[in-house]
Amino acid sequence: AATASDLIAEGRLQDHLFTSAQRAVLGLLFGVAAGLLLALVSGLSRGGEAVVDGPVQIKRAIPSLALIPLLILWFGIGETMKVVTIALGVFVPVYIHTHNGLRAIDNRYAELAETVRLTRAAFVRQVVLPGALPGFLLGMRFAVTAAWLALAVVEQVNATSGIGYMMELARTYGQTDVILVGLVVYGLLGLVSDGLVRLVERRALSWRRTLAG
Repeated sequence: AATASDLIAEGRLQDHLFTSAQRAVLGLLFGVAAGLLLALVSGLSRGGEAVVDGPVQIKRAIPSLALIPLLILWFGIGETMKVVTIALGVFVPVYIHTHNGLRAIDNRYAELAETVRLTRAAFVRQVVLPGALPGFLLGMRFAVTAAWLALAVVEQVNATSGIGYMMELARTYGQTDVILVGLVVYGLLGLVSDGLVRLVERRALSWRRTLAG
């Protein structure tokens, strides 16, 4: 507690935390957008599934952190590499669970849409997106965890700021207490972000509890 208070008083913890949060949010945004888009392409079209699903399943079998050496060669060791690594860890769970949600939509809804002559856009808006929402939100819970996990690693690769950099610097000088503070911060970030997703999930899916009585 004393170490955390000192870091806060010096402003170091806030600065590193802001940098880490910025990287995580950017990686999360890009990863979620990619995962959602690919899931829609794959889930709404047999041709799209044939093109998209195979490469994504291959990526799923390869840990994103194992790609860091390759990403360093492509993007260098700056911010782009860090954000891309986080995004790669995020998009797979979003894709997998959203795709599963799309495939779980009852065919009777598609038949009903044809009967009432819903347009393609209306079908996607009124049937597909609500049907895929539970899977998407489940994927988001895995995604935020993946984002913090990837962040903890990439911030120790030639970074000059961030919680991971603070911990790596502390390791160099044998400051165990600072490392513990960093670990607690990562844990709290994961807990808070998961709680936020669960809150959104409860609000967004409240209609399911209403229907269930």
